[in-house]
Amino acid sequence: MKHFNKDQRNIAILFFTMAVMMIGFGVIIPIIPFYVEALGVGGKELGMLMAIFSIMQFVFAPFWGSLSDKFGRKPILLIGVFGNAVSLMLMGLSNTYWMLFGSRALAGVLSSATLPTAMAYIADSTSERDRGGGMGLIGAAMGIGMVLGPGLGGWAAESSLSMPFFLAAGLSGLALALILFFLPESLSADKRSQDVHLAGPKLGAMWQALVGPLGILFVLSFLVSFAMTNFEAVFGLYALHRFAYGPRHVGGILTVVGLISAIAQGALTGPTTRKWGEVSVIKISLAASAIGFVLMLMATNFITVLLTVGFFVLANAMIRPSLSALISKLAREGQGLAMGLTNSFMSLGRVVGPIWAGLLFDANLHYPYLSGAVVMLVGFGLSLLYLSRKKHEVMERSSGVEPP
Repeated sequence: MKHFNKDQRNIAILFFTMAVMMIGFGVIIPIIPFYVEALGVGGKELGMLMAIFSIMQFVFAPFWGSLSDKFGRKPILLIGVFGNAVSLMLMGLSNTYWMLFGSRALAGVLSSATLPTAMAYIADSTSERDRGGGMGLIGAAMGIGMVLGPGLGGWAAESSLSMPFFLAAGLSGLALALILFFLPESLSADKRSQDVHLAGPKLGAMWQALVGPLGILFVLSFLVSFAMTNFEAVFGLYALHRFAYGPRHVGGILTVVGLISAIAQGALTGPTTRKWGEVSVIKISLAASAIGFVLMLMATNFITVLLTVGFFVLANAMIRPSLSALISKLAREGQGLAMGLTNSFMSLGRVVGPIWAGLLFDANLHYPYLSGAVVMLVGFGLSLLYLSRKKHEVMERSSGVEPP
């Protein structure tokens, strides 16, 4: 019983840590547009600010996983959480755009250590039977953080735009103390790697994947992530310029977005894909997402903003897990490689999307969402052209017949 309680305590610390990390990320989303506006810059700079975090994560996340194999999980977790706290403090203290930009870049470099290392900790300390549950709890913690973060940020920003950053930094400090004093190392010295393979993003593998049998699914993964960041990156500026909404309104809307996304992914995607299959769900969701972008431009008050944003997020949230499930079913050379490539293409979408949206916003506040509708329509067209064969491959594999 003592050992069971100890394991539960370790999982609880990791759960709290990942929830705090995602609260820190979620707090920023409704605040950054107003911070940028206060510093006297526009959409292009906002897009760059949103993109630099994803760029740094894309580049550095593989390094941290390798370092944790050599030096242990706990030191790398401490670096990630400490880096998150420091970068949030620096963002709150920033009084120029480039201070804010540098702080955001630092956050991407250091906070990217937490997720892969937390996953590795779970793998070290759970049996194969319990591992899925442990990984699921980490995912649930991240979901809770993304739901709580925007609302907390909008509420805290009522007193000062800097306050949400300091609040999130304080929570990171608490997580840091829990890890430092109560979380034991999970990787014993005899199991540590002797060499460090600092492999960065596998750009060559990504290029080869595009011309492989799963290429169209990776393209769709990129397009979906690209389009979603067209919505997220400039929504605060869009709401400010069109409706004169402040951080509290934006934070409230994004909290609803997080709830709808969590419900769609956790409760609706499974039953719908079992009933109609991943291919059908992907096609319908792509078309509905394109419609959702257009509907958002037609909203005229808070209620219609909530309804149209909710419709868009409901449609978009079901695409990613459906794509991941389809890729998993069709992967021939290893699940880990296929899932890693999927995440790489989604990360690339999160880099390109905000920059694109910011540039278009400076030209016309409607252009990011119109371009998002076009991108979703392109994805829908590609799904009509190429996914029917993928559906047949899944059916053939499930019946034990290899496709030609």
